[in-house]
Amino acid sequence: MTDLSLHYIVRESTLKTNAPILLLFHGYGSDENDLFSFASQLPEEFFIVSARAPYAMQPYGNAWYTINFDADKGKWSDNVQAIQSRDLIAKFIDEVVAKYPVDKNKVSILGFSQGTILSYAVALTYPKKINNVIALSGYINEDLFKVLPEDNYKHLNFYCSHGAVDQVIPVDWARKTPAFLTALNINHHYAEFPVGHGVAPQNFQEFKEWLIALL
Repeated sequence: MTDLSLHYIVRESTLKTNAPILLLFHGYGSDENDLFSFASQLPEEFFIVSARAPYAMQPYGNAWYTINFDADKGKWSDNVQAIQSRDLIAKFIDEVVAKYPVDKNKVSILGFSQGTILSYAVALTYPKKINNVIALSGYINEDLFKVLPEDNYKHLNFYCSHGAVDQVIPVDWARKTPAFLTALNINHHYAEFPVGHGVAPQNFQEFKEWLIALL
């Protein structure tokens, strides 16, 4: 669908009003269909929205921001674009909540890789829009937000996981996450799985149970 700020697809809830909502944000070079494969395995009361990142790549795929591969600077991210996408996602969440019969107090977001980096940034910049974050195979980029007082975050819950042999985003980057969240007194769970840059079946089962328990 193209009626909101981002292109997206939905799986409607069996509930007619006040459905819990789960928004999905894919990784670099992918699209809205990728994480949507989770939808069929999640409880039917969830209203699920999967968004497409705004920057089209060639020959296919999409990105939330450019990742440059420069001989002098090495691999680096366009943080200006990332912040623009952070704010675009926040606007998109508001639009979805206004358009569909969902509960604005039961908003969960799920990201993978680049989508996770943006999910962290959105939740920590606009915590009042979010309740729960599932952060798969990503890390916290502190250049994408300013830390707010702890009271802004006390309602948040994070599920964070990473592949122990991730060849795209080093697991050491993800291992910094628990200390960061602990320092802000944010409720969180961190787990590693014996995989690369992907989601193992036991990883999916664990975050699914974590999310259902919160709702």
